[in-house]
Amino acid sequence: MADADRRIVAVKGLDSSVGSLLRLRLGTDAMRKELTPGASPLVAVATQDDNAATVTAYDSRGRAHTLDATEAPRRAVYVIDLDVSKAVAAGLDLLNKELTKDGLTAPEADRRTGARATAAAGGFWTTKIDAVSLNDDEEPWTSGDAEIFSLVSGFGLDGKVRVDSVDMPYLDTDRHTYYPNQILVNWSNYKYNLADVVMMEDDGDTNYAALTKAIADALLTITDQGAYVPLVNAILDAIPASWYTNDPDYVDSWYTLAVNSTGTLNGARGNGWMQVSKYWVQEL
Repeated sequence: MADADRRIVAVKGLDSSVGSLLRLRLGTDAMRKELTPGASPLVAVATQDDNAATVTAYDSRGRAHTLDATEAPRRAVYVIDLDVSKAVAAGLDLLNKELTKDGLTAPEADRRTGARATAAAGGFWTTKIDAVSLNDDEEPWTSGDAEIFSLVSGFGLDGKVRVDSVDMPYLDTDRHTYYPNQILVNWSNYKYNLADVVMMEDDGDTNYAALTKAIADALLTITDQGAYVPLVNAILDAIPASWYTNDPDYVDSWYTLAVNSTGTLNGARGNGWMQVSKYWVQEL
């Protein structure tokens, strides 16, 4: 098990310091009431196919049982899968560090310039997510809760492409509205009054080292031409076609988000919406 765990960490492009990623959990919370004395839960592996119609589970005698992949059974099922929340946190940390090395996040000089500008202004403008909902989080029930993150892109103060990752661990279930009051964009980091957002989901197969390299290779070719250039397509084009199904799922994207953007914004894919507001962060 330990060897398998180490191989999984390596396949995901993460450092061994992330620790164990394998876990055993109930398929859904509703199955808890089925864990009565004498009950014999089934065991299944989290499916890697978002379009699978069935899931194979096994009983204590090794006999196979075919289950519906879209609707969880009443009988308790233990699912072997990965702690994707832990992997996403480690993966986004890796992504931020590597993008900084490639100059795709703010260099120290620009951070100082931004800090001085913020101090002079007494704060900075942000775009805050007041509410958000997804129509389809791309996951069958065996995969558990969705693990959503967003990539916010625009041009930094140095005129180079900038990418900021935003973890959204609360976005667990589709067709449910969440009210996070989360900062999505810090406008003091950007040269132009426009930015793009790509929302993605890690379903367990994401190799963050490969994802970071693909994004960096694509964005490093884009230069500041004195005007805002949409970056959503560049990010999506950098991701291999297979990743749209069972690696980091492409959830939705929002183009040309501006400082004054407010209200309900539907995603370009029609798979979700965000209600945002302009929010001033006051300096202490």
